[in-house]
Amino acid sequence: MATASSLLRHPGTLLLAVTCCFLPHYVSSLNLEDPNVCSHWESYSVTVQESYAHPFDQVYYTSCTDILNWFKCTRHRVSYRTAYRRGDKTMYRRKSQCCPGFYESKETCVPHCSEKCVHGRCVAPSTCQCEPGWGGPDCSSACDSNHWGPHCSNRCQCKNSALCNPITGACICQSGYRGWRCEEICGAGSYGTGCQQKCLCQNGAACHHVTGECKCSPGYTGAFCEDRCPPGKHGQQCEERCPCQNGGVCHHVTGECSCPAAWMGTVCGQPCPEGRFGRNCSQECQCHHGGKCSSSTGQCLCSPGYTGERCQEECPVGSFGVSCRQTCRCENGAKCYHISGACLCEQGYTGEMCEVRLCPEGHYGLRCDRKCPCHTQNTRSCHPMSGECLCQPGWSGTYCNETCTPGFFGESCHQVCHCQNGADCHSVTGECVCAPGFKGSNCSTACPSGTYGVNCSSTCGCKNGALCSSVDGACSCKAGWHGVDCSINCPSGTWGLGCNLTCTCGNGGACNALNGRCTCAPGWRGERCDLHCQDGTYGMDCRERCDCSHADGCHPSTGHCRCLAGWTGIHCDSVCAEGRWGPNCSLPCNCKNGASCSPDEGTCECAPGFRGTTCQRMCPSGRFGKNCAWGCTCTNNGTCNPIDGSCQCYPGWIGSDCSQPCPPGQWGPNCIHTCNCHNGAYCSAYDGECKCTPGWTGLYCTQRESQWLGGREGGRVGGLLVGWVCGMVGGCVGGRVCGWEGVWVLGWEGVWVGGCVGGLLNSPLF
Repeated sequence: MATASSLLRHPGTLLLAVTCCFLPHYVSSLNLEDPNVCSHWESYSVTVQESYAHPFDQVYYTSCTDILNWFKCTRHRVSYRTAYRRGDKTMYRRKSQCCPGFYESKETCVPHCSEKCVHGRCVAPSTCQCEPGWGGPDCSSACDSNHWGPHCSNRCQCKNSALCNPITGACICQSGYRGWRCEEICGAGSYGTGCQQKCLCQNGAACHHVTGECKCSPGYTGAFCEDRCPPGKHGQQCEERCPCQNGGVCHHVTGECSCPAAWMGTVCGQPCPEGRFGRNCSQECQCHHGGKCSSSTGQCLCSPGYTGERCQEECPVGSFGVSCRQTCRCENGAKCYHISGACLCEQGYTGEMCEVRLCPEGHYGLRCDRKCPCHTQNTRSCHPMSGECLCQPGWSGTYCNETCTPGFFGESCHQVCHCQNGADCHSVTGECVCAPGFKGSNCSTACPSGTYGVNCSSTCGCKNGALCSSVDGACSCKAGWHGVDCSINCPSGTWGLGCNLTCTCGNGGACNALNGRCTCAPGWRGERCDLHCQDGTYGMDCRERCDCSHADGCHPSTGHCRCLAGWTGIHCDSVCAEGRWGPNCSLPCNCKNGASCSPDEGTCECAPGFRGTTCQRMCPSGRFGKNCAWGCTCTNNGTCNPIDGSCQCYPGWIGSDCSQPCPPGQWGPNCIHTCNCHNGAYCSAYDGECKCTPGWTGLYCTQRESQWLGGREGGRVGGLLVGWVCGMVGGCVGGRVCGWEGVWVLGWEGVWVGGCVGGLLNSPLF
């Protein structure tokens, strides 16, 4: 700051303030590199504060000769001091702002469109860039059906009335069309929108590409062309009528007739010619020996004397005529003609049926001069020419003297028996004689269950499901049984068929006599009952669960809980009673003197005051309490209670630790007795004995006692007092308290003299 003297030296000096007060001005945050930002210079005023020298009248005093003012005179001078004033200053700055047609938004110059771009954005002043599908100055007009893209500038290429996407120009095909321009119809087998639907038409029918409607091929009908034309119709849409006759079937497509058997021709109007049969008469007959063929089935109708599918066989021996239905009646081995049935006789016979024998009975030969060798009763006839014997049924051999071989019967024993299961056959009739265990005409049926023997006439006596032999009734026992009628169980330890197998069950397990399976005794398990029940289980098949609380499991057979040491009860949930310990509380405690016994180990928990394994000993002297752990505090020969440590004081003492003597006038144990001493006698606290003061005697010091000093009684001699001298010599005896008995000695009257010396007075007498 300028001083006054300097200002006087420079009265015209103007000072500017160090600090100026500027008006606030705008600082633009626009990016000057932005082409849409324009800038120019502008002036602005700021207010500044300036300093200057301001004059003022300064009064001061100087020495002078003015005696009235004590030689002190007043003087004036002009001085300057710094003052401040405000002024305006013009300054210039560069100002940035958005160019015309743009406005500032978030520190960026964006174009301004006078009309809002509805479906687009403003890209230049009053210029909209439209979104695809929209046009117009403000992008508010949608593209027409033939244009697409931004400002609708692209022409659509869609065909077949397809819709054009105004944004992408993609074609949205109508139903039944496909391709990027919808120029193609749906491929075979599909139809509808996007050709996504699958055609359901059958039998080669065409499917309409738009609706999916089926256009049936000739010969088919129905919504999906799934049905053939109904009978009598054929062709396109089944509109044509079939011309077929006699049951002919019309082809549903072509209308061609398929004739039934026995008919032929275009419309099935012609019967089959001779030698033809079947559908459309397409097959040739195969009948022999003049047999005719059925035109429908082709079955042969044979001439008389023939049979077989194609009439290729003659009638069997013994039959003749149409279909061989007639029976020949020729006798004596004559042959029957298969067509007419006429008999062709053997030599030696004649007659229509060859029933007449040329030789008389019993003879044969050309001259009938030879005698037949046959057994008459077994012979039917003797051949008149050869003499050959024709045996009765059941007989055979050259002379009919042999029965039929087993398995044969009847005429000449040529018929084979049909008896089964070893049955015998009757040689004449062939009747079966069934073996035991079977019945029926051919002995093929076994005896019903429960019966046996000849003709199944006996009843079985087998028991327990045993099988009975149908032959002799013998019982086949089931596993687990034996005996004649299977009524006896297998002996213990055996099983199976015939009880021939040995059981392997251990530990008292029972063996199933049927299959040998073991039923284990309670407490055991395993295939052979060789495993104990698992922990926590017991009983049959170890199915029961142990119900024990404090136990080492339970007995595997009975489930009885094996209680841990210290526990008892059915469930081992009760602690051992006082005086018992060990497993199931089975052991007696040996603890003494009121000690408790540990229920699990049997160790003794001694009562206070005792010690030892069985608490048989008291605490040693000077110790008390549990485990004799505490030390006694009794004094003066007091006895300590080993249980609670209380003191039993010696007579003459009291207090918790026997440290206090009996109060005066009391004696004995616990000071319970009152002293009976008199005349100032001392009372022994131990036994109450009285210690009499001088001059007194007796048990309670109640009797006077006389004593002499130098042979004279004490008394008054002149002005002196003659006192009694204590007869006590030496100290107190036996630990007793030595009482002060006083001594009277010679002294001036009225004057007390001295004290004791060694029990006597020790003070000077005068």
